[in-house]
Amino acid sequence: MPVTDRPRHEPVLMRRVLDLLHPALADRPAVLVDATLGLGGHSDALLSAHPQLTLVGLDRDPNALALSAERLARHGDRVHLVHTVYDGLPDALVDLGLSRVDGVLFDLGVSSMQLDVAERGFAYARDAPLDMRMDQTTGQTAADVLNEYSAADLARVLREYGEERFAARIARAVVAEREREPFRTSARLVELLYDAVPAASRRTGGHPAKRTFQALRIEVNAELDVLRRAIPAALSAIAVGGRIVVEAYQSLEDRIVKRAITELAKSTAPPGLPVELPQHAPQVRLLTRGAEVADETEVAANPRAQSVRLRAAERVREAP
Repeated sequence: MPVTDRPRHEPVLMRRVLDLLHPALADRPAVLVDATLGLGGHSDALLSAHPQLTLVGLDRDPNALALSAERLARHGDRVHLVHTVYDGLPDALVDLGLSRVDGVLFDLGVSSMQLDVAERGFAYARDAPLDMRMDQTTGQTAADVLNEYSAADLARVLREYGEERFAARIARAVVAEREREPFRTSARLVELLYDAVPAASRRTGGHPAKRTFQALRIEVNAELDVLRRAIPAALSAIAVGGRIVVEAYQSLEDRIVKRAITELAKSTAPPGLPVELPQHAPQVRLLTRGAEVADETEVAANPRAQSVRLRAAERVREAP
Protein backbone atom coordinates (compact mmCIF):
# COMPACT_ATOMS: atom_id res chain seq x y z
CA MET A 1 0.00 0.00 0.00
CA PRO A 2 1.52 3.35 -1.03
CA VAL A 3 2.27 5.88 1.67
CA THR A 4 -0.55 8.16 0.51
CA ASP A 5 -3.08 5.30 0.79
CA ARG A 6 -2.23 4.37 4.37
CA PRO A 7 -5.02 4.34 6.93
CA ARG A 8 -5.01 7.47 9.04
CA HIS A 9 -2.96 7.03 12.21
CA GLU A 10 -2.52 9.59 14.96
CA PRO A 11 -0.29 8.29 17.77
CA VAL A 12 -1.88 8.95 21.15
CA LEU A 13 -0.01 11.16 23.68
CA MET A 14 2.98 11.38 21.35
CA ARG A 15 4.70 14.26 23.15
CA ARG A 16 4.22 12.68 26.58
CA VAL A 17 5.62 9.35 25.36
CA LEU A 18 8.69 11.08 23.89
CA ASP A 19 9.29 13.05 27.09
CA LEU A 20 8.99 10.00 29.35
CA LEU A 21 11.40 7.90 27.27
CA HIS A 22 13.90 10.69 26.56
CA PRO A 23 16.13 10.30 29.68
CA ALA A 24 16.65 6.61 28.91
CA LEU A 25 17.51 7.09 25.24
CA ALA A 26 19.20 10.48 24.87
CA ASP A 27 22.78 11.14 23.70
CA ARG A 28 24.03 7.56 23.59
CA PRO A 29 23.54 4.25 21.77
CA ALA A 30 20.30 2.80 23.11
CA VAL A 31 17.79 0.08 22.27
CA LEU A 32 14.02 0.50 22.41
CA VAL A 33 11.37 -2.18 21.92
CA ASP A 34 8.11 -0.97 20.42
CA ALA A 35 6.08 -4.02 21.42
CA THR A 36 2.97 -2.93 19.52
CA LEU A 37 4.45 -1.35 16.41
CA GLY A 38 1.22 -0.75 14.45
CA LEU A 39 1.88 1.82 11.75
CA GLY A 40 5.08 2.95 13.44
CA GLY A 41 4.08 6.49 14.41
CA HIS A 42 5.67 6.48 17.85
CA SER A 43 8.71 4.58 16.56
CA ASP A 44 9.30 6.99 13.69
CA ALA A 45 9.26 9.95 16.08
CA LEU A 46 11.59 8.23 18.57
CA LEU A 47 14.10 7.26 15.88
CA SER A 48 14.06 10.81 14.56
CA ALA A 49 14.58 12.28 18.03
CA HIS A 50 17.45 9.90 18.92
CA PRO A 51 19.99 9.38 16.10
CA GLN A 52 21.83 6.65 18.03
CA LEU A 53 18.69 4.66 18.83
CA THR A 54 18.16 1.09 17.61
CA LEU A 55 14.53 0.01 17.36
CA VAL A 56 13.10 -3.48 17.77
CA GLY A 57 9.52 -3.37 16.49
CA LEU A 58 7.11 -6.20 17.26
CA ASP A 59 3.68 -6.80 15.75
CA ARG A 60 1.47 -9.81 15.19
CA ASP A 61 -0.14 -8.21 12.14
CA PRO A 62 1.85 -8.83 8.92
CA ASN A 63 0.09 -5.92 7.20
CA ALA A 64 1.16 -3.53 9.95
CA LEU A 65 4.76 -4.76 9.70
CA ALA A 66 4.81 -4.21 5.94
CA LEU A 67 3.49 -0.66 6.25
CA SER A 68 5.87 0.15 9.10
CA ALA A 69 8.83 -1.22 7.16
CA GLU A 70 8.03 1.26 4.41
CA ARG A 71 7.57 4.14 6.84
CA LEU A 72 10.74 3.40 8.81
CA ALA A 73 12.98 2.52 5.84
CA ARG A 74 14.70 5.92 6.00
CA HIS A 75 16.22 4.93 9.36
CA GLY A 76 18.14 2.11 7.71
CA ASP A 77 19.73 -0.66 9.74
CA ARG A 78 18.69 0.93 13.04
CA VAL A 79 15.33 -0.83 12.61
CA HIS A 80 14.65 -4.53 13.30
CA LEU A 81 11.06 -5.70 12.75
CA VAL A 82 9.78 -8.99 14.14
CA HIS A 83 6.51 -10.79 13.39
CA THR A 84 5.40 -11.90 16.85
CA VAL A 85 2.84 -11.28 19.57
CA TYR A 86 4.22 -8.98 22.25
CA ASP A 87 4.73 -11.78 24.78
CA GLY A 88 7.33 -13.02 22.29
CA LEU A 89 9.59 -10.13 23.36
CA PRO A 90 12.15 -12.32 25.21
CA ASP A 91 12.65 -14.64 22.23
CA ALA A 92 12.91 -11.69 19.84
CA LEU A 93 15.68 -10.18 21.96
CA VAL A 94 17.55 -13.49 22.16
CA ASP A 95 17.39 -13.86 18.37
CA LEU A 96 18.91 -10.37 18.02
CA GLY A 97 21.62 -11.09 20.59
CA LEU A 98 20.24 -8.58 23.10
CA SER A 99 20.10 -9.22 26.83
CA ARG A 100 18.88 -5.82 28.06
CA VAL A 101 17.14 -2.83 26.48
CA ASP A 102 16.79 0.82 27.47
CA GLY A 103 13.12 1.29 26.79
CA VAL A 104 9.89 -0.55 26.05
CA LEU A 105 6.68 0.96 24.68
CA PHE A 106 3.25 -0.65 24.58
CA ASP A 107 0.33 1.06 22.80
CA LEU A 108 -2.36 -1.52 23.48
CA GLY A 109 -5.73 -2.29 21.95
CA VAL A 110 -6.87 -2.34 18.35
CA SER A 111 -4.88 -0.12 16.01
CA SER A 112 -6.22 2.66 13.80
CA MET A 113 -5.32 0.60 10.74
CA GLN A 114 -7.33 -2.40 11.92
CA LEU A 115 -10.34 -0.21 12.70
CA ASP A 116 -10.11 1.62 9.37
CA VAL A 117 -10.03 -1.52 7.21
CA ALA A 118 -13.63 -2.74 7.16
CA GLU A 119 -12.71 -6.27 6.07
CA ARG A 120 -10.99 -6.92 9.40
CA GLY A 121 -14.35 -6.87 11.23
CA PHE A 122 -13.26 -4.84 14.27
CA ALA A 123 -15.69 -1.95 13.82
CA TYR A 124 -19.37 -2.47 14.57
CA ALA A 125 -20.40 0.61 12.55
CA ARG A 126 -19.77 -1.17 9.22
CA ASP A 127 -20.92 -4.54 7.93
CA ALA A 128 -17.95 -6.85 7.46
CA PRO A 129 -16.88 -10.47 7.97
CA LEU A 130 -16.63 -11.35 11.68
CA ASP A 131 -12.87 -11.92 11.72
CA MET A 132 -11.22 -9.70 14.39
CA ARG A 133 -7.87 -11.53 14.26
CA MET A 134 -4.91 -9.19 14.58
CA ASP A 135 -2.90 -11.83 12.73
CA GLN A 136 -5.12 -13.12 9.95
CA THR A 137 -2.75 -15.98 9.18
CA THR A 138 -3.68 -18.03 12.23
CA GLY A 139 -6.27 -18.78 14.91
CA GLN A 140 -10.03 -18.73 15.34
CA THR A 141 -12.21 -15.85 14.16
CA ALA A 142 -14.99 -14.00 15.97
CA ALA A 143 -17.46 -15.95 13.82
CA ASP A 144 -15.94 -19.20 15.12
CA VAL A 145 -16.48 -18.05 18.70
CA LEU A 146 -20.11 -17.07 18.05
CA ASN A 147 -20.94 -20.24 16.15
CA GLU A 148 -19.08 -22.82 18.25
CA TYR A 149 -18.98 -21.72 21.91
CA SER A 150 -21.65 -22.94 24.32
CA ALA A 151 -24.05 -20.40 25.80
CA ALA A 152 -22.18 -20.62 29.12
CA ASP A 153 -18.79 -19.98 27.51
CA LEU A 154 -20.15 -17.11 25.42
CA ALA A 155 -21.66 -15.51 28.51
CA ARG A 156 -18.34 -15.87 30.34
CA VAL A 157 -16.44 -14.16 27.52
CA LEU A 158 -18.93 -11.28 27.32
CA ARG A 159 -19.03 -10.84 31.09
CA GLU A 160 -15.28 -11.09 31.76
CA TYR A 161 -13.88 -9.33 28.71
CA GLY A 162 -16.71 -6.95 27.85
CA GLU A 163 -18.03 -6.33 31.36
CA GLU A 164 -21.43 -6.81 29.73
CA ARG A 165 -24.37 -6.76 32.18
CA PHE A 166 -26.59 -8.67 29.77
CA ALA A 167 -24.05 -11.37 28.90
CA ALA A 168 -26.34 -14.34 29.59
CA ARG A 169 -29.24 -12.82 27.64
CA ILE A 170 -27.00 -12.06 24.64
CA ALA A 171 -25.42 -15.52 24.73
CA ARG A 172 -28.83 -17.23 24.69
CA ALA A 173 -29.93 -15.06 21.78
CA VAL A 174 -26.77 -15.88 19.80
CA VAL A 175 -27.18 -19.63 20.34
CA ALA A 176 -30.83 -19.50 19.28
CA GLU A 177 -30.10 -17.37 16.22
CA ARG A 178 -27.16 -19.44 14.97
CA GLU A 179 -29.45 -22.48 14.79
CA ARG A 180 -31.26 -20.66 12.02
CA GLU A 181 -28.05 -19.62 10.25
CA PRO A 182 -24.40 -19.34 11.35
CA PHE A 183 -23.03 -15.85 12.01
CA ARG A 184 -20.76 -14.54 9.28
CA THR A 185 -20.95 -10.73 9.25
CA SER A 186 -21.11 -7.96 11.81
CA ALA A 187 -24.40 -6.34 10.77
CA ARG A 188 -26.42 -9.39 11.78
CA LEU A 189 -24.73 -9.50 15.17
CA VAL A 190 -25.33 -5.78 15.72
CA GLU A 191 -29.01 -6.25 14.89
CA LEU A 192 -29.25 -9.06 17.44
CA LEU A 193 -27.57 -6.90 20.09
CA TYR A 194 -30.04 -4.06 19.52
CA ASP A 195 -32.83 -6.55 20.22
CA ALA A 196 -31.15 -8.26 23.18
CA VAL A 197 -29.98 -5.17 25.11
CA PRO A 198 -32.88 -3.35 26.83
CA ALA A 199 -33.79 0.05 25.42
CA ALA A 200 -33.08 1.82 28.73
CA SER A 201 -29.51 0.54 28.71
CA ARG A 202 -29.05 1.54 25.07
CA ARG A 203 -30.00 5.12 25.96
CA THR A 204 -27.42 5.44 28.75
CA GLY A 205 -24.73 2.84 28.10
CA GLY A 206 -23.45 3.77 24.68
CA HIS A 207 -23.69 1.61 21.56
CA PRO A 208 -25.07 -1.83 22.50
CA ALA A 209 -22.41 -3.57 20.39
CA LYS A 210 -19.38 -1.90 21.96
CA ARG A 211 -18.87 -4.29 24.87
CA THR A 212 -19.61 -7.44 22.88
CA PHE A 213 -17.21 -6.50 20.09
CA GLN A 214 -14.51 -5.71 22.67
CA ALA A 215 -15.06 -9.07 24.35
CA LEU A 216 -14.91 -11.02 21.09
CA ARG A 217 -11.73 -9.22 20.01
CA ILE A 218 -10.02 -9.96 23.34
CA GLU A 219 -11.06 -13.62 23.19
CA VAL A 220 -10.00 -14.12 19.57
CA ASN A 221 -6.56 -12.59 20.17
CA ALA A 222 -6.08 -13.84 23.78
CA GLU A 223 -5.12 -10.24 24.56
CA LEU A 224 -5.28 -10.31 28.34
CA ASP A 225 -3.43 -13.63 28.67
CA VAL A 226 -0.72 -12.30 26.36
CA LEU A 227 -0.52 -9.04 28.32
CA ARG A 228 -0.14 -10.86 31.66
CA ARG A 229 2.98 -12.52 30.26
CA ALA A 230 4.28 -9.57 28.26
CA ILE A 231 4.47 -6.83 30.91
CA PRO A 232 6.60 -8.82 33.40
CA ALA A 233 8.82 -10.01 30.53
CA ALA A 234 9.32 -6.43 29.36
CA LEU A 235 10.10 -5.21 32.86
CA SER A 236 12.68 -7.98 33.27
CA ALA A 237 14.37 -6.99 30.00
CA ILE A 238 14.89 -3.33 30.94
CA ALA A 239 18.35 -2.27 32.12
CA VAL A 240 18.86 -0.06 35.17
CA GLY A 241 17.98 3.46 34.08
CA GLY A 242 15.71 2.12 31.34
CA ARG A 243 12.02 2.98 31.14
CA ILE A 244 8.70 1.39 30.23
CA VAL A 245 5.67 3.31 28.96
CA VAL A 246 2.29 1.63 28.53
CA GLU A 247 -0.85 3.09 26.96
CA ALA A 248 -4.01 1.08 27.75
CA TYR A 249 -7.51 1.82 26.51
CA GLN A 250 -9.80 -0.18 28.77
CA SER A 251 -9.91 -1.03 32.44
CA LEU A 252 -9.05 -4.73 32.10
CA GLU A 253 -5.75 -3.93 30.38
CA ASP A 254 -4.92 -1.08 32.73
CA ARG A 255 -5.53 -3.27 35.78
CA ILE A 256 -2.97 -5.83 34.57
CA VAL A 257 -0.41 -3.13 33.80
CA LYS A 258 -0.93 -1.39 37.16
CA ARG A 259 -0.54 -4.63 39.11
CA ALA A 260 2.68 -5.66 37.33
CA ILE A 261 4.38 -2.27 37.63
CA THR A 262 3.33 -1.32 41.16
CA GLU A 263 4.36 -4.73 42.49
CA LEU A 264 7.96 -3.97 41.50
CA ALA A 265 7.74 -0.46 42.96
CA LYS A 266 7.25 -1.84 46.48
CA SER A 267 9.86 -2.80 49.04
CA THR A 268 9.88 -6.52 49.85
CA ALA A 269 11.56 -6.01 53.24
CA PRO A 270 9.88 -7.97 56.05
CA PRO A 271 7.86 -5.78 58.46
CA GLY A 272 9.93 -4.43 61.32
CA LEU A 273 13.32 -4.83 59.62
CA PRO A 274 15.38 -1.86 60.92
CA VAL A 275 17.38 -1.45 57.67
CA GLU A 276 16.20 -2.22 54.16
CA LEU A 277 18.69 -4.56 52.53
CA PRO A 278 19.51 -3.93 48.84
CA GLN A 279 17.78 -7.11 47.72
CA HIS A 280 14.51 -5.85 49.24
CA ALA A 281 14.57 -2.39 47.65
CA PRO A 282 12.01 -1.53 44.95
CA GLN A 283 13.04 -2.54 41.45
CA VAL A 284 11.29 0.33 39.67
CA ARG A 285 10.32 3.95 40.30
CA LEU A 286 6.89 5.07 39.18
CA LEU A 287 7.01 8.00 36.74
CA THR A 288 3.28 8.72 36.71
CA ARG A 289 0.92 9.38 39.59
CA GLY A 290 -1.66 6.74 38.88
CA ALA A 291 -2.74 6.56 35.25
CA GLU A 292 -2.45 9.71 33.14
CA VAL A 293 -5.21 10.65 30.72
CA ALA A 294 -5.34 12.84 27.62
CA ASP A 295 -6.43 16.46 27.98
CA GLU A 296 -9.37 17.98 26.13
CA THR A 297 -7.18 19.40 23.37
CA GLU A 298 -5.72 16.01 22.50
CA VAL A 299 -9.09 14.27 22.63
CA ALA A 300 -10.57 16.89 20.31
CA ALA A 301 -7.73 16.36 17.83
CA ASN A 302 -7.62 12.56 18.22
CA PRO A 303 -10.81 10.90 19.51
CA ARG A 304 -8.97 7.61 20.11
CA ALA A 305 -7.20 9.34 23.03
CA GLN A 306 -10.45 9.66 24.98
CA SER A 307 -10.04 6.34 26.79
CA VAL A 308 -6.24 6.18 27.10
CA ARG A 309 -4.62 5.40 30.45
CA LEU A 310 -0.84 5.90 30.46
CA ARG A 311 1.54 4.44 33.06
CA ALA A 312 5.34 4.60 33.12
CA ALA A 313 8.21 3.44 35.31
CA GLU A 314 12.01 3.49 35.44
CA ARG A 315 14.13 0.53 36.52
CA VAL A 316 16.28 1.54 39.49
CA ARG A 317 17.63 -1.86 40.50
CA GLU A 318 18.77 -4.83 38.44
CA ALA A 319 16.13 -7.53 38.00
CA PRO A 320 16.87 -10.62 40.12
